[in-house]
Formats: sequence, structure tokens, C-alpha cells
Amino acid sequence: MSLSQKVAIVTGAGTGIGKGIAIALAQRGAKVAISYNSSDAGARDTQQKIEEIGGESIIVRADAADKHEIDSMVNEVARHLGGIDILVNNAALQLNLNLYDHDDETYDRMMNINLKGYWQCIQAVIPYMKENGTGRIINISSVHGKRPTDFDTVYSMTKGGVKMLGRESAIELAKYGITVNTIEPGAVNVGKHGTGETRRDIRKKFPLGRIGLPSDVASMVCYIASDESEFMTGASIRLDGASMLL
Repeated sequence: MSLSQKVAIVTGAGTGIGKGIAIALAQRGAKVAISYNSSDAGARDTQQKIEEIGGESIIVRADAADKHEIDSMVNEVARHLGGIDILVNNAALQLNLNLYDHDDETYDRMMNINLKGYWQCIQAVIPYMKENGTGRIINISSVHGKRPTDFDTVYSMTKGGVKMLGRESAIELAKYGITVNTIEPGAVNVGKHGTGETRRDIRKKFPLGRIGLPSDVASMVCYIASDESEFMTGASIRLDGASMLL
């Protein structure tokens, strides 16, 4: 799955899943724009890891909730790297609040980053992808947008919205050769803390005996970003080790 000379933007690429995606795209030859908002050290670490494998990248800062900053970021990436072929919408806010603990401020903040930000990033890259006659837009959502839980109602609302954003965008953008797909990860270990559970306990929740890794999501992103997936659009791919089946 060579992505040689393709230009990719990965939002939230300073930490966790986004970091894994950025590095994996670079490993396959893509020129990667590492987009971040607050994790400057994380973004620089991502770039260092890309440099260690001989990849090419730039760091761009943008608040995913700010249209002006998004537009400026996209234009800067296109100017420095020569266009835009791949957008990975990954930046998200997860507050883990109960329904009654959310207020207008937390609701608006989560919606503006997790859903409105995705929409605005898509809008910003469309002109460049239309010019190329092709493009790959990949939205990172969550299994929390697929089934109800007692997790965080507003977070789940944003992730459900991402799914419909992907479906509607796929229909509208197909005529330009642009595909839009959504990945719905389950639990992913981003190295912040251990689970505190034994392998036996984990297998009760995750049939494969482990939770996901950023590399699992990154591998799926690389496939969707490649020419091998050109007939797939509007799809929502659950990537949770079958945990949702239990």
C-alpha cells in the first residue's frame, strides 16, 4: 500500500491515535502534516519519529474548532507540501461527563471540536482534492456513536454525528473522485495508563484478548488512503476486536 508522495493532514497528531496514524502514513511514503492544538511537545515527538524512518513532515498548529485557523492550516500545508490528497479527521475532545454534569460551555466545546471541526476541515480540503480529481477523507469516530452506553452522552452524540457527516459527504463528493469513510475504534491503549485488569478479565470484554492499539487504527487508515480502496466510500468500519458483540 504505497502512498509515495501523497500529502496527508492528520489532526490531533501530537498524541495517541493521531500520532500512530501520522507515523504509519509516513512509513508508506506520504508527506505528513502533523496538526495539533495544544500538544506542541507531542507534535515535535511525532515529527522526530517520522524523521527517524526517513519520512517527510511539517508541523502545523490549528484549533479544530476555529474555521479561520483550519483554513490557514490547510492553505499552509498545500503551499509547503504541494497540494492535499488525504485528510484524517482525528482531533477530538473527551470530557467523560455525565448527562447532568454537562452545561452549555462543555456541550458547545465538544460539538465544535468533535463534529463541527470535522465538517470545517472537510470543507477546507475540498478545493484541493477537486483540483486533483481524487482524494481520501477519513473520519475517526468511535463505537460510542454506534451503540448507547453510560459513557458520555454528548461525546456519543458527536460521534453519531460524525457517521452521518461521512455518509452524506460521501454521496456529495463522489462525483469529484473523493471518498469519505469512517473508522469506529473501540477501546484503544494510548499509553496513558494500564487497564488494571487481568487477561482473563479483558477477554470477557474483548474476544481477541486485548484492547486496540494506535497501530491497529493506523493500518486501517493506510488501507483506506491507498488506491486499493477506491471503490469504498460512505462506509463505517467498526474496529473493536468484536467487543461490541458481547
